[in-house]
Amino acid sequence: MKPLGPYTPVVRAGDFVIVSGQGGMRDGALVEGGVGPQTTQTVANIEARLAEAGATLADVVKTMCFLTDMGEFATFNEAYAAAFGDHRPARSTVEVSALPGGFEVEIEAWAYKPA
Repeated sequence: MKPLGPYTPVVRAGDFVIVSGQGGMRDGALVEGGVGPQTTQTVANIEARLAEAGATLADVVKTMCFLTDMGEFATFNEAYAAAFGDHRPARSTVEVSALPGGFEVEIEAWAYKPA
């Protein structure tokens, strides 16, 4: 997936792999269905970016999550938990007024994967 702005989607910084904020796009288009499907796709996109750096979702130690409507928090939690399985990284979740690309969800991830 091509970035929506002038940034690097994934970088390694020592033993950390940092994935820039990802959204629910697949094949260049926003997935339909709202927060649940967007969250699922967002985590899939994070997983793909991690793989580029030799890491997996199991290596994620922290996520920063952005929602455009905190009223969707329960739906977001359900999809997030399903996507991460039993793995539970530290997490912050905040509501924002808008996100690029029409996203309702954006997630940044930090993974610890010694080089």
